[in-house]
Formats: sequence, C-alpha cells, structure tokens
Amino acid sequence: MRVQVGAAALVALLAAAGAGAATAASAPPAVTGFIVKLRAAPATATALSQKAALGAVQDLALRHGLVVTEARHITMGLHLLRVQAVRGESAAQLLARLRADPQVEFVDPDERRHALELPNDPLFSNQWYLQNTQPASVDAVDAWSISTGSPGLVIADLDTGVRFDHPDLRSISVNRLLPGYNLISNPHIANNSYGRGPDASDPGDWVSATDIENPLFATCAVTNSSWHGTRVAGILGAITNNATGIAGTTWRGWIEPVRVLGKCGGYDSDIIAGMAWAAGNPVDGVPENLYPASLINMSLGEVGSCPASYQAVINELLAENVLVVVAAGNEGGPVDAPANCAGVVAVAGLRQIGTKVGFSSLGPQIALSAPAGNCVNIAAGQPCLFSIQTTTNAGATVPTINTYTDDYNYNVGTSFAAPLVTATAGLMLAINGNLTPSQLTERLQASAKLPFPLSNDAGVQECHVPVDAQDLQNTECNCTTATCGAGMTNSYGAVLQAQRPIAAVTLPQVYAPATPVVLDGSGSAAACNSSLVSYQWTVVSPSGSPPPISNAGAAKASLMPPIAPVSYTLLLTVTDAEGRTDSATVAVTAYGASSTAPARAGDRACLGEVAYQVGGPGSEAASGGGGALDLLISAALLLAAACRGYRNRSAASSQARCARR
Repeated sequence: MRVQVGAAALVALLAAAGAGAATAASAPPAVTGFIVKLRAAPATATALSQKAALGAVQDLALRHGLVVTEARHITMGLHLLRVQAVRGESAAQLLARLRADPQVEFVDPDERRHALELPNDPLFSNQWYLQNTQPASVDAVDAWSISTGSPGLVIADLDTGVRFDHPDLRSISVNRLLPGYNLISNPHIANNSYGRGPDASDPGDWVSATDIENPLFATCAVTNSSWHGTRVAGILGAITNNATGIAGTTWRGWIEPVRVLGKCGGYDSDIIAGMAWAAGNPVDGVPENLYPASLINMSLGEVGSCPASYQAVINELLAENVLVVVAAGNEGGPVDAPANCAGVVAVAGLRQIGTKVGFSSLGPQIALSAPAGNCVNIAAGQPCLFSIQTTTNAGATVPTINTYTDDYNYNVGTSFAAPLVTATAGLMLAINGNLTPSQLTERLQASAKLPFPLSNDAGVQECHVPVDAQDLQNTECNCTTATCGAGMTNSYGAVLQAQRPIAAVTLPQVYAPATPVVLDGSGSAAACNSSLVSYQWTVVSPSGSPPPISNAGAAKASLMPPIAPVSYTLLLTVTDAEGRTDSATVAVTAYGASSTAPARAGDRACLGEVAYQVGGPGSEAASGGGGALDLLISAALLLAAACRGYRNRSAASSQARCARR
C-alpha cells in the first residue's frame, strides 16, 4: 500500500512540528528516506494490519515533528518513510532520534546502491581468489565498492626486490612502486658487486652449479630465479583498470620494495634491518626512509621458534603503529618464524574450497587464513586449476620478458596468502587510518568467514595442532579455529569493520575516596568522512542496583566510586552518523579505573597523500631488465625456480627462505 500525503496534511504536520516558516526565500529541508520496522509489526502482517502499521508509521513521524512526503509498506513488516527533517537537524541526528523511539524495532536509512564496477584487466577473470566464486575467495570485489585504497597508504614488501619495469606495476602514466632499498649486505647473496644500496630491483636469485662450489651456498639447491618479490607485489597492488594483465588487491597507494632476500634466501640480520628501515627507523649506513610504511608484508620464514631479535623489533614496530603480516610457512608443520612471533598476523593457506592446503603450516599462532593456491588435478601436463595469478618475469636467471603466472606457470604457497591479508588491511586503513595494529587484527578476525567448510571427501581428516616439528600434515585437512585461525579472510567484511568508529577512554588511574570518577570518551573518533553523533555510558555490573552515572549520554560522564571490595564494570558505546558503533569496557574500583581501550583514537582517519611521482628518486631502477625472450620457459623449469633456503646452523644468524609451494 502506498500513501501520498496531501497538501493539507503537510501543512498540519508542519505546524505541529513548530517549523513555522518555510518561506519562498528559503529552500525546504532535504527529503530523507528511512526503512522502518515497528515493534508491533509482525513479518507476516495481513493487509488490514499493514494498513494499521502504516498509520502507526505516520504517527511516528508526527510525534517527531516531521513532514511526511511518502509512506508505504514494503514487505514483511518493513515500511518506507520519506520525510522533511526539522530545520537545523542533520539526517544522522534524525536517524538517532527515530531509533531511540520505544515503538521502533529498527530504522535504517534508505540509501542508494550502485552496480559494482569490475576492473577491466583482461586476466581478472582468472583471479578467483579476489572474487566471490569459491568458498575461500576473499571477495575483494564487494570491498572495492567501499575502498580501493588511499594515495596515503604505504605497504612495504620485504622480499627479493621487484621488477620496476613490469608494466603492471610501473608504467609511463601510473606507478605503484616507491624506490625502496636493498638491505642485503653480502654482494654474493645480493647478486651484485656492492651489497647494500638504493637499487631495490630484483636481478634474479638463481643458484647455479658454480654457486654451490662457494661455501656460502654449499648447502643450497640449484634453482632458477623465482621473481618472488614481483609476484607478491602484483597481489598487493598491480595497476588496476589499465586494460592490462591482472588487478591488484589495492588499487591506490604505494608498494615499497625492501630487498632482503637474494641467492638462497637472506640473513636474519638483513631482514631485521629491513623491517626497521621500512617503518622509518634508522639503520646504520643506510639513508633515512622518506616513505615509512604502515604495513609490512613478509612472505618469508624458516622452521623454528621466534628469535628474540625478531620479537624485539616487532614489539617496537607495533608501538609505532606498524602492522606486520607474515606467511605461515609451507612445511605442513608448526608455524615458521617469524610468523610465530607475538603480535604479527600469521596467515595460513587454504584450498579454494576452504580446507587447509596440504603444504601450509598451521597451529594456534595463525590469525586467519587466505587462498594460497592449489592444483586439484594430478595428471602430468594438465593445468593447475587454482593457481594464484600474478605478475612475474620469464627469465630463468637474469630478467627477460615481464609476464604473468598462469595455470601452467603456476603460483602457489602461503607467500601469496599473506599479501591478500596485508592488502585487505590496506583497504581498511584507507577507510580508517586511526586503526592500530591490534585493532586491525581484531577487525580482520571479526570479519573472517566461519565456519570453515568441510571437504566432500570423507577421507579428509580434521586438522590438529602439530605436536612438534616432525608432526607434518602435508595433505589437505579440515580447518579448525585452533589450526587455521579465526576464519577465512573476508575483504568486504573487513572494510565494513573498518568503517566502524573507535571508542577511546581517558580515565584517572587514582582518585580520592568519595570523589566523582570522571569518565572521558572525547578521544573517540569516527572513520574517514564520518562523524560521531552520540556517546552512551552504561553499567554492565553490578546489574541489580547499578550506580547512577551523571551525563551518561555525553562524551564526559562521572559517577561515584564503589566502596571496596565492590567494583563496577562500565561500557562506553559511541555511534557515528551512519549508526555504526564501537564499545569500550571500563573497570572502576574504589581506588582506580582502567580500560584496555586507547586513551585517544588518533587524528588520521583519512590518510594524507604520499607525494611521490613517476620519474622521481629511484626511477633509474625502472630501466633495469632484459630484452625479449621468444622461447617460453617450460612449466617444469619454472617449478624448479622455487626460492629455497636453509638454516645455517654453524652461523650466529640464519638464512630465511621464501614461503612457497
């Protein structure tokens, strides 16, 4: 049923609202639409009760002094209510007022939705992992309708460097790459003549039969170049909507290549230096990083426990609001280091159906899981149906043709699950730059998809926590939250979580007896392009006779402290203009108050732009690379190009290998 309110009714409602004077000289307030469900309106309402409910919806508008321009029943007890707001009241304030009405079950703004734009990159159709076509897909497509990244976002990729001349990473018109730096100290590992330097381009990390005659590489395997950093960079942020190649998970912002892996991996000392430099911390003998990263991706690792040196640097980076995302490893056993360090986001690998892919390491240190690629077929010469398609180079040793992985030159490993999570965190920061590493982690996990799907094969067992390094589960198993983290990465859900505000609380740590405790939530903040509209302090416990709170609906409130041994648990809930909320718990005792919430949410909800353009410092690195290669490299040859490594048990530091296969 549809009701168009007549002119007389509009005049009467306008008078009742006290709005009085819409004159010819001033435009009327904007019309705002809401979808309303009243508490007395059942989903299976009859036509008669629908009419009564529609009248109740109009009465709701009248009670709140609103001019109704349209009211009609939609379906299942839902009604459309279009109104003119009272002058001087924002749509967000009106929404909050209607939601507070005791006869209202819920009110949502009647917003517009638009057809989702898909990137025009020709290989995007093969990027199943970014779509929503498989249970494990991250659904970046829906996330892009809200966030495609920010020009102020910097993601550091600690890896083998990058091919600056790849046209899907850096072109004449579009650039996703910052200059970065090469932190590899040993010239033999760096595959150059000088070791560390400003050129973060990847010259190739092949290991030849001649190389292994050098004691430095004596325990290494002969391999071709992996172009591992270029592969990871493509997942993080290949140029999108350029009618070329693939789409990146982020479309805007910067990828900062930090070269820490070379021939046969890289030393911990260089990797740790790379972590510090990427975050903007000083490293002896290395120029200052002018573009510090908010996110660090590390698709590398080695078996063993988290070294204290890594943990110390990670703790510092977390304190500096830098999130570190690390691949779990590819042994099928306990989580590798540094993915098993406290505070990092460790990412396990999934098959397309959401079960653990055989090679992925697993265990309680995993934060969440993401697609790592898998080849469901086993016959020789058949395509790998669920490869992770990305940017690469065709050179077996030195760089030649820039190209892409595909079903034959396939690409699998937890190395490629990790950047999906890192890039998702980048989409989140573009929405809400105030999110701290712990908040990013919490919201990534809160948005993760559950339950983990079960394999249709009855022979597939449930994953279990590895007992030790010899307890390998290198075949498919059904994930649990104890082995594969909080769930399957959901980029769309994570971006929705990022849109929520951040509740922050400032409290007196001590106070005099019988003196009011001041509760200050004014440090809370909304996400980018939003604002807070309400604060609400409530008592969670004791519930029987809660103490009164003065100014409970304001940013700053107060209450009298309890008498020992009684304590109070309070909750601050902040609501933004779109009705999204966040909460913070506060504990109040007779002598002090505390909360795990931050004292201030920050002032970087919208990231500022990083002022770096194509042709600036480091552009000389873009000229590297070889000429044409007419002969395609065989699938077997490229499979052998896996980045392997070893733990040098005779040295103080270790070599880390790329987490692949």
